[in-house]
Amino acid sequence: MTNLKKAFALLSLAVAAGSANATIATVYNDFDGGLANFNTTVANAGSTATHDVWSTRLSGTVVDRGDYTVYRANNSSMSSSIYTLYNSSPSRQTSGYMVSIDPSGTGTGHGTGDGSSSKGSGLVLDFGAKGKSVNAIGFEVGDWATCCQVSDLYISFDNNAPIRVGHSTVFGDGFLTNRGAGVFVAAFDDVATFAKVTFWGDGWGEVLNMGGTIHYASLRQGSLQVPEPVSLALVGIGLLGVGFSRRRKSA
Repeated sequence: MTNLKKAFALLSLAVAAGSANATIATVYNDFDGGLANFNTTVANAGSTATHDVWSTRLSGTVVDRGDYTVYRANNSSMSSSIYTLYNSSPSRQTSGYMVSIDPSGTGTGHGTGDGSSSKGSGLVLDFGAKGKSVNAIGFEVGDWATCCQVSDLYISFDNNAPIRVGHSTVFGDGFLTNRGAGVFVAAFDDVATFAKVTFWGDGWGEVLNMGGTIHYASLRQGSLQVPEPVSLALVGIGLLGVGFSRRRKSA
């Protein structure tokens, strides 16, 4: 299966009509294409992205990155390294340091439900600690789709419902960057801006990592545009891995 088909297969195409809707968008692509998707989506929403390269090692329980702090959801100590993508040819490294996730959880197992049982093993980017807020976030994920399928990747804003940004069913189906175990994921939610972003996976037992460069923005409420359902297939091909869904705002 080509990278484009993999990305297209993950498009979220559930659309509800109505101008008073908020929009959720996701990106799942190779490192370069995913970053281009992210930047284009932010620019089309009339905003500007910030790009923070994790150029130094992240360690300890809390790391200050200026606009945000980084910590494990379970408050355990972090470990980080530059990751060379498994199986990549030509060989490819992440753009910066990656923090190890090591997914774990409770309940009946991974690959089921909405991944909430594994959220406690994730990584938190806390913008609220610095008086900031965001609703667009993107970054690199390494050592993905190497084991422990079925497994998923999730992003949540504050305590909102998890947004699934990656899905793996068999070994290697997420080897997108230079045919290696690396993907770029992103999520957008223009219903509001949020203080915290949490990322996690539910492939219990896999070695998962995230980071490289953190890309983020604060988009104006309602600024993401979703096309009409009849044109979604063509638009999906053009977006190379940007998925959209639309939901009604609460009264």
